[in-house]
Amino acid sequence: MNGPLSVATIVAALILAAWYLLRTALDRAPSRFDLLASVALSALVTVLVVVAVIGLFGSSRPHDTATFVGYLFTTIAFAPTAIVLARMEPTRWGSLILGVGALVLPVLVLRLQQIASVPLA
Repeated sequence: MNGPLSVATIVAALILAAWYLLRTALDRAPSRFDLLASVALSALVTVLVVVAVIGLFGSSRPHDTATFVGYLFTTIAFAPTAIVLARMEPTRWGSLILGVGALVLPVLVLRLQQIASVPLA
């Protein structure tokens, strides 16, 4: 779970969060580019979750597998949910929704790393 894919996901999410929050401060609604960038972030998160699921079938499983799987479901669903909500709110608040969604993703990825780093004894 620790690796370049996790770092890339965290960095991309933080860069997009800064962009979306700047657009919110400038009173801009989410543009088509913003929504496509969120879709790209969702694709990156999907790859990360698929790699994590494959890792579940390996020899080093996390200590609390149920919590890990719960975080996996939350992580993969978070960005698409933010996209849907942002499309429903075509004002500056849609940009804020995308920004908050992008800020939460690094926290979820870090929590997945914490859970995965404690192997089953």
